[in-house]
Amino acid sequence: MIKKELLSSKSIEIILNRLACELIENHEDFSKSVLIGLQPRGLILMNRILEKLANHGFKNVAHGALDITFYRDDFRRRDAPISANQTKIDILLENKKVIFIDDVLYTGRSVRSALDAIHSFGRPSEIELLSLIDRRFTRELPIQPDYTGKQVDSHASQRVLVTWKEQNKTDAVYLIIPENE
Repeated sequence: MIKKELLSSKSIEIILNRLACELIENHEDFSKSVLIGLQPRGLILMNRILEKLANHGFKNVAHGALDITFYRDDFRRRDAPISANQTKIDILLENKKVIFIDDVLYTGRSVRSALDAIHSFGRPSEIELLSLIDRRFTRELPIQPDYTGKQVDSHASQRVLVTWKEQNKTDAVYLIIPENE
């Protein structure tokens, strides 16, 4: 296995600042917007974006966490039982602009699951997608991010690994390439 660094801690910091500025540009005061981190990996990214927004004076941006485990089309196909994460959305989403946040956009199936799940909390006026990494050539569904940190061209056999200092002591993004490629 070959582990190639795609983004360093410094690069991630720059990208997070840019993504926060893009959100500010498109959502003005965030009074009609809600950030939703897709559990589990989108939650750390959402919290980082919230920190950046607070640095720009947006301290009370509505946000929540969405667990899509039982909305996935493959959850019954796994050998081992899966455990759900917590959904925590304390706001009605009726007529709100919802921004889904996830670390890697791969096939698009997680986002499709999130689209199914979110309607339990109201009918948003608009849904956008923010993704740190867009693996654009591996999509199975016609889903594209509105906000992208970095596009990565990779094969389906390869993996993109995002590490966060909260879990792995360092911020980095790696491309994992099997030895036989």
